[in-house]
Amino acid sequence: MQYTNFGNTGLVVSRISFGAMTFGEGTLVGELENSIDQNTANKMVDIAIDAGVNFFDTADMYTGGQSETMLGKALKKKRNDAIIATKCGFRSGKAITSVGLSYRYILQAAEASLKRLDTDYIDLFQVHIPDPNTPLEETARALDYLLRKGWVRHVGYCNYSAWRAQKMLGIQEKNNLTKFISAQMYYSLLGRDLEHESIPFIQDNRLGLMVWSPLASGFLTGKYTKESPVPKDSRRAKFDFPPINIEKGYEVVELMKQIGEKINASIPQVALAWLLGKQYVSSIIIGATKIHQLKDNLGTVSIKLSEEDIKALDNLTLTSPLYPAWMEGMGDDSLVKKGLQ
Repeated sequence: MQYTNFGNTGLVVSRISFGAMTFGEGTLVGELENSIDQNTANKMVDIAIDAGVNFFDTADMYTGGQSETMLGKALKKKRNDAIIATKCGFRSGKAITSVGLSYRYILQAAEASLKRLDTDYIDLFQVHIPDPNTPLEETARALDYLLRKGWVRHVGYCNYSAWRAQKMLGIQEKNNLTKFISAQMYYSLLGRDLEHESIPFIQDNRLGLMVWSPLASGFLTGKYTKESPVPKDSRRAKFDFPPINIEKGYEVVELMKQIGEKINASIPQVALAWLLGKQYVSSIIIGATKIHQLKDNLGTVSIKLSEEDIKALDNLTLTSPLYPAWMEGMGDDSLVKKGLQ
């Protein structure tokens, strides 16, 4: 296993983390159903730990809270060696107040997560999604309270734009409140939008970066082909998310297949290895519905892509810079640059 400091902290995390979103039996979202019982969850967690994983991610709304409960049970005897991350923000109940990032709801959600996880503290508590109805100042005060109360050790955000995250950091610093240490964001060979604004922001603020859906919800496993675009038993057949360019996806999978055959790696291992090659990526969240998928993904740490293969993948999936990014380089005056050397 590979390890790194998580952002600008002394917390040492495995560069592959285990995502428990698939835990539970019942509806996850829409028509997508989970079917992992406690026994299977225990096996998966043990396999991950044996491979050196010490970082585990879940959320209060995964399978109606079952994910947190099952992860807590699976880690119960190993709690001191495990770093647990969870989230709140999406709807978790029928009441109109059972959603969002208000002071009231954050405290309510954190307390409920502690009970489900059966733990005294949460290592990383994250806001799952922006809340357009709650002032950032209110959310910042609630997160600070959780840390001062001892319920959480660190706080982070998920799915924030760079400007929103920067505004929150400014509020936290100005008011001497606990600051975000991390970002959990979607990033894959078929989803590189993060590179336009968020990656430079994350690097500049020395935040830890956790990557969700590194295989683009299974598309980068090679399971989806032109002959069988959406297999009936596939995840995307019931929940087509995150959005991707399908035709580009077929090209990327074909290139990964060629690279994999050359270095004796599976298609998903090539996709994950590409991400591990990005030093600004702290940890890649892998989830699985089957044991063999988990073992294959964990094997990525032994895969090393050549500079040639990385360049080929980069060039095939490169996205065009967004304005004003394509103007910024023009400010690098050659005469001034030469004079400052």
